[in-house]
Amino acid sequence: MTVTAFDQLDLRHDFPGVGSWHYLDSAATAQKPNAVIDAIARAYGPDYATVHRGVYERSANMTLAYEAARRKVASFIGAASDSEIVYVRGATEGINLVAQSWAGTQLKAGDRILLSMLEHHSNIVPWQIVAEKVGATIDVVPLTADGKIDLDAMAAMITPQHKMVALAHVSNVLGSLLDVRRAADIAHGVGAKILIDGCQAVPRLAIDVQALDCDFYVFSAHKLYGPTGIGALWGRKELLDVMPPYQGGGSMIDKVAFEKTTYAPAPTRFEAGTPHITGVVGLSAAIDYVQAIGLDAIHAHECALVAKARAALESLNSVRVFGPEDSAGILSFEVEGVHPHDVGTILDETGVAIRAGHHCAQPLMRHLGVEATARASFGIYSDEGDVDALVKGIERVRKIFG
Repeated sequence: MTVTAFDQLDLRHDFPGVGSWHYLDSAATAQKPNAVIDAIARAYGPDYATVHRGVYERSANMTLAYEAARRKVASFIGAASDSEIVYVRGATEGINLVAQSWAGTQLKAGDRILLSMLEHHSNIVPWQIVAEKVGATIDVVPLTADGKIDLDAMAAMITPQHKMVALAHVSNVLGSLLDVRRAADIAHGVGAKILIDGCQAVPRLAIDVQALDCDFYVFSAHKLYGPTGIGALWGRKELLDVMPPYQGGGSMIDKVAFEKTTYAPAPTRFEAGTPHITGVVGLSAAIDYVQAIGLDAIHAHECALVAKARAALESLNSVRVFGPEDSAGILSFEVEGVHPHDVGTILDETGVAIRAGHHCAQPLMRHLGVEATARASFGIYSDEGDVDALVKGIERVRKIFG
């Protein structure tokens, strides 16, 4: 790894899926380093066995690795104990678990849930389902002029009737960062719990859930350079302990009888069925990889690239850039008179991969006054050449539609 005065990381050689491709869709899913690919290959090959109930040596070894990964996740996000870490398929399942097992049992008619205008659908729809079920009402925190969650507005509108607050740590569209600790203080000031969607934060920011003082935190491994189909929910132990199971099946039980079944303590209570063993191994390897580089270095690298890209795009006529100046790793924009899908198609012809659409944030699109945006999102393997290719590609778009 080499770092220039530009704070640029040189890691493309670690990612076989990148090569000379200008991959700028890391906010959707990140490419995987060799270290993660190799760990998963070993887990599916010479190390493969199921976990927890096998009495043979390889199963015992895999169980040790599986639970060591849980401790690693706990340490990675600053949890007090690995018993607060629940393996889930991803952040979406983690939010649904909390919505059903905590909000669905703790909220009643007349209670209120507070979200923000920039939330991903995964942090909107689960709360709508619960609100309809129990008779609760959803309120929406507006945004500041530059696209951040307006915490002054949140403080003014929150009431003791609000029992749950759910907000994104980093917007998947605008890259705007939330002051989580202040948001938590506001929520706790009226006795509400707060869940943080950390999908876009965990790959680039050092997280300490205890210092942030939130109540639940969720993230997905595949945005953290790990495999798909695995993620983690962190919850305060005292909250997990009062939550009923989200699903029933093997592993999550204490004793089963046709008359009555009793359940295992958290987190096992929430992990029914054979788990995604190799996914957990891959998540562990991904954490090792980013920690070896350092989250501070990753964040500085991406901030430099976003700043360069923002300055270049803002200098182009007919290009509108969304979000705050200090956006984290993500830059959304539109080219006047050109649908984002057309922008994405033309960029693809030049070897540049971006995301085009509503980014699972349709309420935010309506707030911005657009149907969709083009989005360039950077990763640990991105470099200045990617920014140059993006700008050159957009100039080509403007010529074609000029």
